[in-house]
Amino acid sequence: MAGACTEGIDTGFVALGYAKVGVLGVVQGITELLPISSTAHMRIVPAVLGWQDPGSAFSAAMQLAALAAVISYFWSDVSSLTVGSVKALVRRDFKHPSFKFAVGVVIATIPIVIFGAMLSKILNTCDSPLRSLNVIALSCIVMAVLLGIGELIARRQRSAADMDWLDAFLIGLAQVGALIPGISRSGSTLTAALFLDFKREDAARISFLLGVPAIAAAGLKELFILYKAGLSAEGWMILLFGLVIASASAFAAIWGLMRFLKEHSAWPFAVYRMALGIILLVGVSRGWLA
Repeated sequence: MAGACTEGIDTGFVALGYAKVGVLGVVQGITELLPISSTAHMRIVPAVLGWQDPGSAFSAAMQLAALAAVISYFWSDVSSLTVGSVKALVRRDFKHPSFKFAVGVVIATIPIVIFGAMLSKILNTCDSPLRSLNVIALSCIVMAVLLGIGELIARRQRSAADMDWLDAFLIGLAQVGALIPGISRSGSTLTAALFLDFKREDAARISFLLGVPAIAAAGLKELFILYKAGLSAEGWMILLFGLVIASASAFAAIWGLMRFLKEHSAWPFAVYRMALGIILLVGVSRGWLA
């Protein structure tokens, strides 16, 4: 179904109401932090159920739920990095691990900020061509292949403490791919970390921690855009309801993923993405999905 526009911004989620947004909140929370693309599922689930597309504004704003989950789950890491880097800066101890990691986070964020600003209009516009199911399907397939290659060639010998600024920059470049629906921010950064020979659990930890500023910036920026566009009071309440639901789901997703990667490979996610992409291509070509 066609989306709804508020000052040129796709606000289809308002018409869905609380119950449907609650369902999408669960889907968003789980898929945002698993390497399977939340944006893809935000298009696929409504398309399959015959619901209106909630719009890219909804997907971007809902990233704040993932932010809350990441910070709460990794609170010890976030707090120690913050305190440690500030103390190191005051002491001018620029070789301190916390300071180096904090700078790495900044370095990793720069590429997606630049490209996000450049692509902002086409990403957030109503009926954006990047949100077509064909684009999402191809993105799923490409990332499935890359994730599979990462599993095959990675030596998995490095820990998160070994990350240097070049690693951060390369993972940050990979994060740019998440601007294309279907690629997945966690999927692209996790795959990049595997290519750089990080252990699976450490790759996931790096993926989540490096993504904090990008997730925060994207979510807060979208809230500001919705505010400027004059989103109704009911729209804000529906969005808040979705955020609360998605936060709990996202925390559960992190908990499950970190434990899964301790003992297992990322192959199930690669296989799932490949199957999803193929099913979408077939569904669109046969007219099963609009």
